[in-house]
Amino acid sequence: MIDLNADLGEGFGRWELTDDEGLLSVVSSANIACGFHAGDPSTMRRVCAAAAERGVAIGAQVAYRDLAGFGRRAMEVPEDELADEVAYQIGALRVFAEAAGARVAYVKPHGALYNRTVHDAAQARAVVSGVLLAGGGLPVLGLPGSLLLGTAGEAGLPAVAEAFADRGYTARGTLVPRREPGAVIHEPDAVVSRALDVALRGSVAAVGGGRVAAGARSLCVHGDTPGAVALARRVRQALREAGVRIEAFAR
Repeated sequence: MIDLNADLGEGFGRWELTDDEGLLSVVSSANIACGFHAGDPSTMRRVCAAAAERGVAIGAQVAYRDLAGFGRRAMEVPEDELADEVAYQIGALRVFAEAAGARVAYVKPHGALYNRTVHDAAQARAVVSGVLLAGGGLPVLGLPGSLLLGTAGEAGLPAVAEAFADRGYTARGTLVPRREPGAVIHEPDAVVSRALDVALRGSVAAVGGGRVAAGARSLCVHGDTPGAVALARRVRQALREAGVRIEAFAR
């Protein structure tokens, strides 16, 4: 059994990046942008309503306040300020989830914040503090072995390990930075093969050779890559044919 998640609602105003409707027909969990790296109130409301209609779990994808850089630029934000901003984003999405008859079921950092909380104790504490401030004891989705998941567990929050079918891994088990070769896997057969490796073997090939542990309860397929919906469908079909049940880890 594994959860299949994707980043959704990553548009702003008239600009749309992800095929939200298409991806919602495939995934079991939707990481919805909360307005800091992408998303606006109308987009958040629309995607929450569509997710609720399809029975897809809603997650708050929190980020640095960085619309211009799509949340992928490292930023120095004081710990207490970042905690407030995380809580603010969760609260904003919660309004639209509850209006749709659903709820925010978990939290996942985005982009630079996701990668920063792997090794930065202060930023990991800030995200967890923001989740606690928002209330509800929400699960936190992150990279296995990260300080984020360790800090979440210590705070009594469910810590849920995630792997990526379409991202390259270093020999240390971290994601290859997007500015480096091999960061994003584009070849469909390779993405499908890696998804099966994660779900069935708990490991994945690393850039430069060898394998790294990648046991996870949730598997991410990015929504902003070319052909994302067709690729996500292939991944889902391959998992099901291999006997893996697709099911959200939180409701």
